[in-house]
Amino acid sequence: MKKLFNAAISGQKKYFAVHLPHYIALSLSLMFSICLLLTGCTKDNMGTVANKDQHTSSMTKAEEANVVDSYSGLSPQTTWELQQARAATAKYRNIENAKKDGYSDIMVDVENMGHHFMKSAIVDATFDIRKPEILVYNRNDDGSQELVAAEYAVPLDLSPNSAPEGFTGTGDVWDHNTGFGLWLLHAWVWNHNPDGVFNPTNPLVHLH
Repeated sequence: MKKLFNAAISGQKKYFAVHLPHYIALSLSLMFSICLLLTGCTKDNMGTVANKDQHTSSMTKAEEANVVDSYSGLSPQTTWELQQARAATAKYRNIENAKKDGYSDIMVDVENMGHHFMKSAIVDATFDIRKPEILVYNRNDDGSQELVAAEYAVPLDLSPNSAPEGFTGTGDVWDHNTGFGLWLLHAWVWNHNPDGVFNPTNPLVHLH
């Protein structure tokens, strides 16, 4: 009996000696394949998320950059000038910067225009693309103010016979506003206006 038992044990040892390396190799190969698969999936998912975030960020920047470029019928020079107006007022997207620079609420709140903040110290006969006398904001649902347009103002008595020169071309139609005693011109460089970049009103802007 003892001999049979020893023979059986010896047989099992030989069996495992022959087959165990094969099983170990097979198991390790399987585990390695699973790890590669999981790693690949994780990288793909991370890549997809990264690409999506990058695409969203690029779209947002593109949309902002194309506000001026989206207007048709403008000469390259006029488009360039509007881009200058946009660049000069970029810091005023934060309304606190506008207040620090002397723009104050003149309590002119107009539907399809917005809320007007004027810097009275620069209201003169000079038209400066990079220094609009008025900034126009629209209040968001959360109460924050969003810059939508730059507005230029020249006193009527300083240019009584004709509108100021303004932007290059004939597209900038100045408003002869006797109520305020000013020539006024909007430039919708921060919020697209389907009626035109120089149109005084914008159907997409609603008072809040």
